[in-house]
Amino acid sequence: MKKYIILLAAAVFGLTACDSDYLETSPENYESTSVMVESAKNASLIINGMCRAMTTQYCSTQGFNGEGAIKTFYGNYPGQDCQKCNYTTRLDAINQTIHLNKTSIYNYFAWYYYYKQIANANSIICNIDNATGDEADKAFVKAQALTFRAYAFFMLSQIYCHRWSDEKGNCDGIVLRVDQSVGDQGLATLAETYEQIYADLDEAISLYQKSGQDRGSDEYYKPNIDVAYAVYARAALTREDWANAAKYAALAKAKYSIMSNNEYNDGFHTANKEWIWGVYEAIDQTIYFYAFHAYQASNAATGQCRRYPLAISKELIDQIPETDMRRNLFLIPSAEELSACSDNGTAPSKSALYKRAKADYKARMDADSYVFAYQHFKFLIQYANGGPFPLIRAAEMYYIEAEADYHLNKIAEAQQLIYDANKLRDPSYTKSTKTGESLLDEIKLYRRFDLWGEGFDWYDCKRWGITLKRKSRAEGGSWMKAYAITLGPQDANQWTWIIPERETEYNGALKNKNTTSGEK
Repeated sequence: MKKYIILLAAAVFGLTACDSDYLETSPENYESTSVMVESAKNASLIINGMCRAMTTQYCSTQGFNGEGAIKTFYGNYPGQDCQKCNYTTRLDAINQTIHLNKTSIYNYFAWYYYYKQIANANSIICNIDNATGDEADKAFVKAQALTFRAYAFFMLSQIYCHRWSDEKGNCDGIVLRVDQSVGDQGLATLAETYEQIYADLDEAISLYQKSGQDRGSDEYYKPNIDVAYAVYARAALTREDWANAAKYAALAKAKYSIMSNNEYNDGFHTANKEWIWGVYEAIDQTIYFYAFHAYQASNAATGQCRRYPLAISKELIDQIPETDMRRNLFLIPSAEELSACSDNGTAPSKSALYKRAKADYKARMDADSYVFAYQHFKFLIQYANGGPFPLIRAAEMYYIEAEADYHLNKIAEAQQLIYDANKLRDPSYTKSTKTGESLLDEIKLYRRFDLWGEGFDWYDCKRWGITLKRKSRAEGGSWMKAYAITLGPQDANQWTWIIPERETEYNGALKNKNTTSGEK
């Protein structure tokens, strides 16, 4: 890990600010890109820096921490299954209105962060062929850069573009910056965006194979060919390219296995045999109150976790059999215990639910934590409010392959995959005999539950085109009244974040975009 910790400060260009030069890719801003990438060894240091950038504090704003912020603010909060208990400060983010504000830092952060990563990837992609070093080393590091770029393009497309199903790609995509040129550039179509993602991944996979190399056994935080396969599977699923989604999901998980129940129960802070790609943090690199676990972990000492823990929705947890061990990671109240809670789910200090939580989950929560019905104990800190966390797990690939197989009418295969993903968690779980929409519903249900809190909720709701229906306590759900909204797939700009003003002001080709708050 020491090699990873020792970074060249100049190797990651401008990745710790949120200032006006956020999209500047000109080599005049640093000594010279060609010098920085004059050798394969130097290029590998840029990859190290990009890995570190996935857990770095940004924008002088608490919570903006790279991939953790993307999971928290864009994936968990605005979805249907993760409730931030008693937290009303960010109703605009949770209820999907902030994405229409072109000057909001929330609107701007994801665009800024991923284009910074793209600029760094391009510094390698555009220069590594002329660098010194072994050809295999050069091929491997270029493949890693291409994987990073494809991942960034894909994440941007999920956030800032319409669903593939809306117009089958005949709509605005993103700005495809694939070189180091500086200047105005318009939006590609969404179809062209996916073509570039596929092209990057095709080249990356070819180069990984050509290099004959792989990351180190403990370097789960670096891209390798399995990460490229997994990103391909995600992109193909979202594009409704079922054959490629199934193909690449199977390839991605081939060398990984479902983690044990003990590992699932461990707190999602230690890499294991299921992690295909993760984010690395160490105790001497903690970012304290900015960290992912500072917002997620049930035992973190932060106000975000002690006072406003995440909770699973009653609607979701009620559909899971009591024999499933994953239910034990949530504080599920009896009807009597729930009746003693306030309307926002708070368990009074003298109530039976409060006492049960403090006794049964003492080791999984801070001593001063409030107690709420349905709060989670899935994520735990490894050290002072921090620790690694997974980006891609093998389980996700099982669900992707199962969903794709369903659409390919490979029903038996889909049934087997969903069984293989869940048989360890529930001894009573039997292979499904469902077909049609009932089978698809089961795949969706267990995907939602297994991947809960890992940042997939909103993205899945969007691509499935579902109507978001959060039920309040009075309606038989568990959501606070302020969060209990109904939002259809065509509402709220089709769940599409508008382009940040900093981009439209910087990029003359986009001057006419977002002239009104809801216009794309």
